[in-house]
Amino acid sequence: MTSQYDVIIIGGGHNGLVCAAYLAKAGRRVLVLERREILGGCCITEELWPGFKVSTAAYVNSLLRPEIIRDLDLKRHGFQMIPRNPSSFTPLPDGRYLLMGPDRTITLREIAKFSTRDAENYPRYEEMLTRVANFLEPLLLQTPPNPFSWRPGNLWKILQIGRRFQRLGIPVANEAVEILTAAARPILERWFESEPLKATLATDAVIGAFASPSQPGTAYVLFHHVMGECDGVRGVWGYVRGGMGMIAHSLASAARSYGAEIRTQAEVIRILVRNGRVHGVVLRDGTELHAPRVASNADAHVTFLRLVEEKELPPEFVEAVRRIDYSSATVKINVALDRPPNFRCLPSEGVGPHHHGTMHICPDLDYIERAYDDAKYGRWAHNPMLECTMATALDDSLAPPGKHILSMFVQYAPYHLKGTTWEQERDRFADRCFDIMEEYAPGFKASVLHRLVISPPDMERLWGITGGNIMQGAMSLHQLFSFRPVGGYADYRTPIRGLYLCGAATHPGGGVMGACGYNAAREILRDG
Repeated sequence: MTSQYDVIIIGGGHNGLVCAAYLAKAGRRVLVLERREILGGCCITEELWPGFKVSTAAYVNSLLRPEIIRDLDLKRHGFQMIPRNPSSFTPLPDGRYLLMGPDRTITLREIAKFSTRDAENYPRYEEMLTRVANFLEPLLLQTPPNPFSWRPGNLWKILQIGRRFQRLGIPVANEAVEILTAAARPILERWFESEPLKATLATDAVIGAFASPSQPGTAYVLFHHVMGECDGVRGVWGYVRGGMGMIAHSLASAARSYGAEIRTQAEVIRILVRNGRVHGVVLRDGTELHAPRVASNADAHVTFLRLVEEKELPPEFVEAVRRIDYSSATVKINVALDRPPNFRCLPSEGVGPHHHGTMHICPDLDYIERAYDDAKYGRWAHNPMLECTMATALDDSLAPPGKHILSMFVQYAPYHLKGTTWEQERDRFADRCFDIMEEYAPGFKASVLHRLVISPPDMERLWGITGGNIMQGAMSLHQLFSFRPVGGYADYRTPIRGLYLCGAATHPGGGVMGACGYNAAREILRDG
């Protein structure tokens, strides 16, 4: 075991592991240091209760870049996707329901139950998203240009992007600009008239965001969630066999196969800086480890305001970091069940096709807006939006025979509660969520064996994400591309020579994508 490395990576989340694997594959001596006893950050599988293997945080996958899966041969290291069909189920209070995707025929037939016009428009809507994706997706694996630099290479990047944008033509360019800057609601209302369809699509616009579908920027969040693929099929989300932790497992296995060293229960408490250059890290037990390059998978707040002494950074940079928005309004509830939810609108004995995908409890757009209104004033939503998945419908390795795991991703519930605390409200909020599920699926509460409620402060404590923000910073226009994490430092480098960021705080942002780690590794290798 060496004490001198070429690169030390702080944090064993999926982006840190991607970065480590690429660097090790290129021949660098790499050390990954993870604070917890388990790798993966928010991409983990834990046996929370005997026999129940739970994807404690992230719960479905689509965004993990196919380039990474291919380059690192992740399937050989245990990574396997399970497509979901149907992929979406929205039960309604009046006894109707909407099933969607990925089967086009079924989706259009289901939409036509509510509106023949919407069924006609839906393929055109998907084609619009594909046109925009063809322009934006290549940018995911590019280092953003610096709008404040006159360096020839930087200007060439800006020119190339401008030329590609110009070649889109005015109609598609207008669509792309709207997707990047506008609110999701007016776009969805222009395309569709049925509330169940609009509400189902709108959930992707607000997941992980402290924003309603009416707020500018949510259209990009919507688009961000439809860019991925499952086994080559665009826009399809799937489960990872064995739980989301298998992504981290396969990445760690790949990194080790290339020679990377990975340590758990190794918390970094300080980044060592001398004369403006990084030279290592200090662990909680006092151990010093040295390397000429350090890449932090932690967010910008943790990296620069906790691990680095403020005197080592330019004041204007520190001020920009302090302004980063980490607003969060998400609660994750993991539930062990002795039987699947039996929905009033679509009764079933055991697992039905509608249990395969995401089960949306949000009948219309106004329901989502009102849920946001509660959080806006410091309260948890009395009628929250529930996004539920039951991976055990397709992966029987996760629970004892006949038992199931339900993942509830719930909005809106702010980090700061007015006049109370999450210690007081955690179970009350979960009880309200269960009451709502009971309305749609009678007997749900009686089927619950165990539950774990994770509030925004819990997320911050468990996974080190400031404010409980799962994206390591809001995905708002002013915090994207060349301004992520802050303007002038979107190239994964920092004011300290040899110190890099490689996590979701950088372009292209949150989600289990791996692109941040991929891009950071490329820039580190460029620097020698």
